[in-house]
Amino acid sequence: MAAKQPFMPESDWSPPLGAVPSEIHDLKRGAEIMSEDILATLDNLTEEELSRFKWFLQQPEILPGLPSLTTKHLENAKRLQVLDVMLKTYTLQQSLEITCQILKKINRNDLQQRLLQSKKEELKKKDSEFQEMIKYRQGKIEEIRVSIKISKDDEDKQKAEGVEVFTALKESVVRGLMELINEIEDKQKTAEKQAEDLIKELEQEICALLKRSSEVKQLSQSKDHLHFLQRFSSVKATPPTKSWTKIRVHPPSYDGPVERAVGLLEEKIKEKRKEAELRRVRQYAVDVTLDPNTAHPKLIISDDGKQVKHGDIWNNLPENQERFSNCIDVLGRQSFSSGRFYFEVQVKGKTEWDIGVARESINRKGDITLSPQDGYWALWLRNRNRYHAGAEPGVRLHLQSSPEKVGVFVDYEEGLISFYDVDTAALIYSFTGCCFTQKLYPIFSPCLNDGGKNSAPLVICPVNHVNG
Repeated sequence: MAAKQPFMPESDWSPPLGAVPSEIHDLKRGAEIMSEDILATLDNLTEEELSRFKWFLQQPEILPGLPSLTTKHLENAKRLQVLDVMLKTYTLQQSLEITCQILKKINRNDLQQRLLQSKKEELKKKDSEFQEMIKYRQGKIEEIRVSIKISKDDEDKQKAEGVEVFTALKESVVRGLMELINEIEDKQKTAEKQAEDLIKELEQEICALLKRSSEVKQLSQSKDHLHFLQRFSSVKATPPTKSWTKIRVHPPSYDGPVERAVGLLEEKIKEKRKEAELRRVRQYAVDVTLDPNTAHPKLIISDDGKQVKHGDIWNNLPENQERFSNCIDVLGRQSFSSGRFYFEVQVKGKTEWDIGVARESINRKGDITLSPQDGYWALWLRNRNRYHAGAEPGVRLHLQSSPEKVGVFVDYEEGLISFYDVDTAALIYSFTGCCFTQKLYPIFSPCLNDGGKNSAPLVICPVNHVNG
């Protein structure tokens, strides 16, 4: 019996036009299996059966329309050579059909059934593959539909928020415009009232002067010399009047109100943009709890895992690789290696604290430098009002107000970490262009209690999706 080995001349098989590499591989492998099955069938023939098999290959009626083989091709051919001649003369499918027909003619229906059964098993296996492919694609369809549903919901939400923001801006603009118009009109009314008062005063002086002028004319025509002399001094005197040389009515200036109105509108737009940005990141809020297994032995963690403060007593805790031994820190239980997440921490009443995220492989046993190079992206407070971002080099932050609640937002793929003052919706600081390759954990440090001056805890707060 000839040894089994795959045999299929490259010239006799080519992939379908447009087939992708994976399909080409599957088709080629299928062709190899088919040629091996034909060879295995020939191996199961006796020498007499093989001779009869070769004789039928020379008969033209075996497969009408196809060339028959000649004696010189088959006379001394072994089983592998017979297969070689068939594959060089016919396609693989034609070779399989010819083999099945000849097996029936030489009364080897068992081999024919075995050969057909192997093909059926192949089809069954292929159908299983098809079912898996169908199942995968159905899952993909559902995944796409869910994604589109989420996208649609997000679209509706963004539209609603956009309408809310611009409606508020529109109302603010209308209100500002009315205030501006009222202020301009009030200025004009004041100017008109001033002008009216001045005109009235001038008219009064004109009346007095006209009266005096009439008196002067009458006295100058008087024949009574004694009366003339008695009235002369009083009639000659100018009636009380003011000097109008420096008195002007200046049109009111409207530059101040317009500039103030524009400035207020710009501030309103900035405020609305900040509120919209905070609402956007808040939608990625996650539930964060503290991990006692990572906490420094002097830290006190609440039962619900939401608060941490520094105590004076060194707790006798099991030493493990996860626990901080030198620095007063604790990690969150939850880790993140993709996507976006957000959490908020109350820092009210504290004089010092550290908040941020850290990669999984950070040093927890020695001294720590809060910098991205060492796996930390953090914000911290010292001495009540000295805020810093742990960049390289460190960045001193000058804030308009002291935040009582800090929001932390991370976009893993974008390499972005941002800190927000939740109450004012102001962006405090952002780390950009980061390259994350490990799990990220929220990190917290209430710092030393400083004799009770910094005893207030850090509190992980539930996130309200409406600001304020």
